[in-house]
Amino acid sequence: MNNQEKPYFPLFVDLSEKKILVIGAGKIAARRIQTLLPFAGEIRVIAPRAAAEVAEMAENGRIQYEAREYEREDLYDACIVIAATDREQINHEIYSVCKCMGILVNVISDKNKCDFYFPGIVHRDEIVIGVSASGKDHKKAKKVREDIAAFLQEEEKV
Repeated sequence: MNNQEKPYFPLFVDLSEKKILVIGAGKIAARRIQTLLPFAGEIRVIAPRAAAEVAEMAENGRIQYEAREYEREDLYDACIVIAATDREQINHEIYSVCKCMGILVNVISDKNKCDFYFPGIVHRDEIVIGVSASGKDHKKAKKVREDIAAFLQEEEKV
């Protein structure tokens, strides 16, 4: 059974004391970091260069950023790893090491190397809703997320 056939269980997890490692600091990494920020206690980013959004988050103290190449030892104390480099070989190495060490991993360039998907998130007050199309139909998931957000906004007006 490949990932496209597997149903993914929606799981809400306390990340407030978990170490999240993002390897790579481009535009997609920036979006993943933005999604995690309201929930994560510690986000560490390692990449030789960073997109403007990532650099700004580091300057504002919202994340830790190290401008250097990834080393295998960087993975050892992580709870969740996002492999977001533009080099397939490095992403594959990160994936393999994480699988051996029991670390949850998401390789942004290969949905078959993801222990989890990033849902579209609606966050209003104490309500958190995650929407996923199991990596298949991103437009549909985005539409559902937008519909839910609009519904919750209308409910606030009532």
